[in-house]
Amino acid sequence: MQLTGKGAQTPNHDARNDGVLIWLNGKLVQRAQAMVSIFDAGFGLGDGVWEGIRFTDGRFVFLDDHLKRLEAGAKAIALDIGLDRAGLTRALHELMTANGMTDGVHIRLMVTRGEKTTIHQDPRNALGRPTIAIVAEHKLPDPQIKREGLVLATSPVRCSAPDSFDLRLNSHSRLNLIQALLPAIAAGAHEALMLDPHGFVSSCNSTNLFFVKDGAVLTSTGRYCFKGITRQKVLDLCVAHAIPVRETDFTLAEAYNSEEAFVTGTFGGVTPVARLDGRAIGAVGQRPVTERLSALYDALTHTP
Repeated sequence: MQLTGKGAQTPNHDARNDGVLIWLNGKLVQRAQAMVSIFDAGFGLGDGVWEGIRFTDGRFVFLDDHLKRLEAGAKAIALDIGLDRAGLTRALHELMTANGMTDGVHIRLMVTRGEKTTIHQDPRNALGRPTIAIVAEHKLPDPQIKREGLVLATSPVRCSAPDSFDLRLNSHSRLNLIQALLPAIAAGAHEALMLDPHGFVSSCNSTNLFFVKDGAVLTSTGRYCFKGITRQKVLDLCVAHAIPVRETDFTLAEAYNSEEAFVTGTFGGVTPVARLDGRAIGAVGQRPVTERLSALYDALTHTP
């Protein structure tokens, strides 16, 4: 299988990233020297939580929301981060200053259970020192994808229920979502659309999904999708600007007959969807609701 082409998270190449410093367990290290032990719980087991954060116009976007979600995820898996919110904020600012970054930055803040005495799933084998790594890169969405829209393909791999694998937990383990994406790649799509356990549309493999029907914005109930910060901001924007919006169950057939579709995520913001399972979504170049929400969201992220 050829793993080629672009995805929803594909950035524009930026050579500046070759020399960025990485914040790793309290030290600033060169990218090539940013290493963790093969006995790290994150490497061996995907045992950890993370956040993707934007840095725009010299400030972190929705930082409190992201750190709150990180803390909640760590608490859910009994992981002691070792730094409070103020400490994490200082680390983030230290990294921005060291790299001379001011705008167009995407950050990956990762916390794992740290090094273990042996590679085994039992968390009691951990040595008690978490691994904290912060990667900041000059990363902007591909303008062609933002302009032309994503191509989606429905995956046979479904979103899982919270009692098996809770997608609302931002965990390092992403294998089920990679499995969902592979058939979509084979179909020539950018991203996989995933159904919930009951057969209703849930989310994509790395983004949350919205549709527009009769002028109203529709998205899933939220029971089986990512606890997306951008998703919630878009829902809030709809309410604030009197755009009809509903979190509800809907089928693939209903999605095929929608007027517009878009996905949301920290990296890409609001990104239009052009095609789903070979079907054009809406009229080419006519996405009034998507464009309005995209503009409102961009304005929100640039508000001091």
